[in-house]
Amino acid sequence: MRRFWLTFAQAVTVFVAAYFVVTTFRPDLLPRYTRSAAPTAAVPLASVAPAFGGAAPPGSFRTPAQKASAAVVSISTFRKPQRHPYADHPLFRFYYGDPSQQQQPEQTGLGSGVVISPDGVVVTNFHVIEGASDVQVELQDGRRTAAKVVGTDPETDLAVLRIALDRLPVITVGDSDAIKVGDQVLAIGNPFGVGQTVTSGIVSALGRTQLGINTFENFIQTDAAINPGNSGGALVDVDANLIGINTAIYSRSGGSMGIGFAIPTSTVKQVVEGLVKEGRVARSWIGIQPVDLSPEVRSGARIEADEGVLVAGVLKGGPADRAGLRPGDVVQQVAGKKVRNVSELLTTVAALKPGTSAPFQVQRGPETLNLTVAPAPRPEQR
Repeated sequence: MRRFWLTFAQAVTVFVAAYFVVTTFRPDLLPRYTRSAAPTAAVPLASVAPAFGGAAPPGSFRTPAQKASAAVVSISTFRKPQRHPYADHPLFRFYYGDPSQQQQPEQTGLGSGVVISPDGVVVTNFHVIEGASDVQVELQDGRRTAAKVVGTDPETDLAVLRIALDRLPVITVGDSDAIKVGDQVLAIGNPFGVGQTVTSGIVSALGRTQLGINTFENFIQTDAAINPGNSGGALVDVDANLIGINTAIYSRSGGSMGIGFAIPTSTVKQVVEGLVKEGRVARSWIGIQPVDLSPEVRSGARIEADEGVLVAGVLKGGPADRAGLRPGDVVQQVAGKKVRNVSELLTTVAALKPGTSAPFQVQRGPETLNLTVAPAPRPEQR
């Protein structure tokens, strides 16, 4: 009897050990048992499809992002290295060799652009394609082609390209004057060359000037993340309408800090129309030296006006001189629009039609004068 129990105990021990090994390393060898349930009717696939696609959930920007992203392109630029000015000097060749025998790689740059017409007009920033010997455009669908530079406008940092492809996705150009602070926006571009990226935010401010970025400034400020490579990309509203071209950021690190700037479509339309039709942007000029009317300037020049732009100098024989403007005058309105600083004055005067007279409201001492100035075409700036 004792031998029987000993054999039984050993058999149980071996079985438990074997079961433990199988359940640990090969559980698939064991039979599986499931609790039976009442049969249920098959669920049609169409009824579960919305969980994977279909309508966007509340608060999603899926629809405007997909619609606008198709018209945003990536831009690659190639710049041939400049020849050293002393490359032919004997001493230069003695120490550095013959530059023509040394292979120098082309310099490359990355940026973004927006297709705004079916005939291949692409808008981007001037600084994206500045100095480029070759410009390549890549669409979201993977198509890639060379781009021709139609024209550039360094004073607004805009450039117009043209590509020859069919079935181009085109963005709808919206009205930037209709947006307000707090409106939701999306920024679309190719930051750091990682590929097309969409970020969201709000309009933080409008009419930003005196940033020292461009000659003519009227920026939309947004907290949507904009990084290097986003330049030339699209700033769109929640209906996928283009309201600005992303152009600059304020940053201490080189990356986004929540302060980005875009050129509004009100400026973009004017520049594109001029570059496409005439190859240049026609702007007006009156020939004065303007100065912001700061408290120090008002006190030093004994000026009674509270706001406006001080005329520090007048070009002899220029449009302002012929109209009767004098040094010491304060320009307060141009064509019915108030001007509070030099940037606003330059932008307002530039928008006037050359050769067509416009009313200027000027304060001279205690008097308020209404003068008529016929602006001349603005000299082309380098």
